[in-house]
Amino acid sequence: MAAAAQLLRGAARSPPALALAAAAGRRALGSAPPGAAAAAAGRGGRRAALAAAGALGGLGLGLWRRQQAAMAASEEDEKEEEELRRRFMAPPVSGLRELRRRRRELRSRMELLIMETQGEVCRALAALDPGAAFAVDTWERKEGGGGISCVLQDGEVFEKAGVNVSVVFGLLSEEAARQMRSRGKSLKAKDGKLPFCAMGVSSVIHPKNPHVPTMHFNYRYFEIEEADGTKQWWFGGGTDLTPTYLNEEDAVHFHKTLKEACDKHDLKLYPKYKKWCDDYFYIKHRGERRGIGGIFFDDVDSPSKEEVFQFVKSCAKAVVPCYVPIVKRHCHDSFTPEEKLWQQLRRGRYVEFNLVYDRGTKFGLLTPGSRIESILMSLPLTASTSLKPCELLAVLTSLWQGLPQFSCVLYEKVPLCSLLAPDDFIRLFSE
Repeated sequence: MAAAAQLLRGAARSPPALALAAAAGRRALGSAPPGAAAAAAGRGGRRAALAAAGALGGLGLGLWRRQQAAMAASEEDEKEEEELRRRFMAPPVSGLRELRRRRRELRSRMELLIMETQGEVCRALAALDPGAAFAVDTWERKEGGGGISCVLQDGEVFEKAGVNVSVVFGLLSEEAARQMRSRGKSLKAKDGKLPFCAMGVSSVIHPKNPHVPTMHFNYRYFEIEEADGTKQWWFGGGTDLTPTYLNEEDAVHFHKTLKEACDKHDLKLYPKYKKWCDDYFYIKHRGERRGIGGIFFDDVDSPSKEEVFQFVKSCAKAVVPCYVPIVKRHCHDSFTPEEKLWQQLRRGRYVEFNLVYDRGTKFGLLTPGSRIESILMSLPLTASTSLKPCELLAVLTSLWQGLPQFSCVLYEKVPLCSLLAPDDFIRLFSE
């Protein structure tokens, strides 16, 4: 038994120690009492002991190998975690170790995706505006969860660019539940309570130059547990462009990139979600569309959770390539004070839509414990909601004199607008 214990201790240390311990065991077993019978018994005992020692040695070697494999796996995990930390703007809300422990669960994969998307977009924007930097702010929600807000302000290229991640959970407010039921959700509460989890990445980018369009994207996942324990889940999101000036080349590039991302999964998705986007970003009280669209979808829960997740992942990966080339093309364009004034008016329309119609803004404001600053991150630093008639006429006249007569065509070659007279310019974003 002493030899066996020594063998196991040696196995835990290293193979050379294991060999020395086995040798010590053989020497100890070799001291048998004198006499033939005793010698025979000693030989038999030695053979049995050596066999046992060999078995224990094999067991010890296997234990050592497992320990070495565990150490190698741990080192690999640490390297992977360090790589993820470099790609993220801040530690994940749920904790990196916890996400990796549950990495096969879709909720963990979605949180990792939105964290990676935030990092990718922030790095791409910072590279375009090296004189500015993102301020990173992490926050917690006492009811459950939290978020990471990244905002760049007063740069040379971007007046304001925000990229936010939020992961919140707890009990759905009655107001938020009513909003969802109005969209056809059948939510069965238990004692008036609906446990939920919602996570997403959202961004609005307002450039300084009027010839660089504003861009917005949002991708999110929602999960609700009903009274009987079943869970409803769905995805939502989209990417859209709001230019101050219409540029056909930019419109084609933007829509083409999004179409390619959709087409990887189903050729029917782009036309379906493009139309949804056109209909959604409509300012009813103005009779105007907010911009030139993109894609938009919500409450998507088929064909399967994995398939929808892969689609959302493709869309998120398309954000940087659909927008950054447009910024590079126009960020150094010259512009006049009149053009800047027109940008302020168009931004006013952007503010109106976000505060009056946007679902994400409404849900955030109706969720107890939400961070208001992050919800209103989409608002520009400067905007104008009205102009005096003479100022508006001066802007429209100045713009018309500087623009050729043309027809703008989107990716599918569907006419978007025709500029024929100054009075028609106001209908640039109208239906």
